[in-house]
Amino acid sequence: MKWSEIWTVYGGRLAWTAAGLFFGLLYLAVGFWHMLVVALLTLLGYGIGSRKDRRAGPLLPWGELRARLMERWRPFR
Repeated sequence: MKWSEIWTVYGGRLAWTAAGLFFGLLYLAVGFWHMLVVALLTLLGYGIGSRKDRRAGPLLPWGELRARLMERWRPFR
């Protein structure tokens, strides 16, 4: 596989995992975090990137939640 193919297929996962690892290592250099937090940041980055690669919708359906809340607590009934 060429790098361009790898990037098109796994681009989101690679970018967000790298971002999570970068911020985790940055915080380790500035202060002290336990390795669980660095692993959590990296895993969170991988999860966000994976959702982007699969073109999944948002984690929470904001439009639907807003519609429900506006219907339930509609002012001036």
